[in-house]
Amino acid sequence: MTKTIEGHITTPDGVQLAYVQTLGQSPGIVFLGGYMSDMTGVKAQALETFCQENNLSFIRFDYRGHGASTGSFEMSTISTWTSDTLAVIDTLTEGPQILVGSSMGGWLMLLAAIARKPLISGLVGIAAATDFTRRLLDNELTASQLTELRSTGITRVHSPYSETPYVFTQSLLEDGQTQLLLDKPIDLQCPVRLLHGMRDTSVPWENSLELANRLRTSDVEIILIKDGDHRLSDPASIDRLLLTIRTLISS
Repeated sequence: MTKTIEGHITTPDGVQLAYVQTLGQSPGIVFLGGYMSDMTGVKAQALETFCQENNLSFIRFDYRGHGASTGSFEMSTISTWTSDTLAVIDTLTEGPQILVGSSMGGWLMLLAAIARKPLISGLVGIAAATDFTRRLLDNELTASQLTELRSTGITRVHSPYSETPYVFTQSLLEDGQTQLLLDKPIDLQCPVRLLHGMRDTSVPWENSLELANRLRTSDVEIILIKDGDHRLSDPASIDRLLLTIRTLISS
């Protein structure tokens, strides 16, 4: 029987990051959730069950300002959430790891993989929202929202994936500009699998094509799900995700 541990780790600046860890063999799997989501979602739970059934180590966690972790959401950025991810990897994992990143987590997994190349044996992106802050600035925020950002430092945007509006800050967008990846080759050599729904109205599936072209590794596969939305949390999409991970582990 697998053993599961729930707890917190403390970051250097005193934030308490909540996590749930399944102990098992490597390669381990670390799940990186999306913007304003937490570790209790369908994909995280399905991955946990899969790892328990296959005696694989698994970690799901909440970034600062998310879920059960402490810290201010409004004061956080792509850089701080990447640091949170690295703290979890450095503190809790042993041996090679596969990072599974959903939406914003897909961007963070790339940044974390670049920072910890020797530890990463594979990446799985689920509607990876790489460089999404630039897309917000260039295409999605209205003129009034941009004006609000400049004058107050914060704006709120309705999302079909949340009962409360998404919060975007000036500091998030400014920091995002320093973490962009798609304007240059991405120096990663590990296997990468990119799942994307073709009915995704939040992150166009073409973004995964652009990401694949930027990755230096030749071991990249893009899996387009014709009827899939942004979340890819329906049973068929979850089955596809688990099959992708099983194949990646056995290859």
